[in-house]
Amino acid sequence: MIAGLSDRTGRELRGLARVLVRSGYADRSQVEAALTEAVREDAPEVDPAALVPVLITEAVTDLQAEAATWPDETDTDRLDAVLDELEALGLVVVRYCADHHEARQALEAATEAKGLVFFTDTDVWHAVDFGMLELKVWHPDTANVAPGEPLLEDVLALLAERDIPAVFDEGRIETTLNWQRRVAL
Repeated sequence: MIAGLSDRTGRELRGLARVLVRSGYADRSQVEAALTEAVREDAPEVDPAALVPVLITEAVTDLQAEAATWPDETDTDRLDAVLDELEALGLVVVRYCADHHEARQALEAATEAKGLVFFTDTDVWHAVDFGMLELKVWHPDTANVAPGEPLLEDVLALLAERDIPAVFDEGRIETTLNWQRRVAL
């Protein structure tokens, strides 16, 4: 245990470091910034400059050890292929955004977009811990897709083709996958 940290705070900070590193979307400076902010809020008596590198090193070391056992193609590799294909079909794809406002801005900035598929940072963190990633799918006018609509059916078909189990539930697609993204920090 790190001096000055309660067991609970240490677990929470390690958990945050884990999901930030495993997300695969945040670079080292973003991970450091998020952890520094968390340490300042949750453990103001601890020097972030001393603790943050320890948290990152632990998370990266654990991930690298685990990644050595992964298959050559992971669920997240297949997800990336689906997202790339959706982009090629004219949809705007926003990965790891802060919220739906950021995703909407990307959609509005696009010309002739056929729709939007996005997921947030917290969606990824949930996938890291629980193996389920929520994808939101919108029409070009920002309306959610609905059951039976071609846009939704196309996205679900692509996910199925790549062996990513998915169901539409309450305005979003719930995908089941092991979040195994190879990371270099």
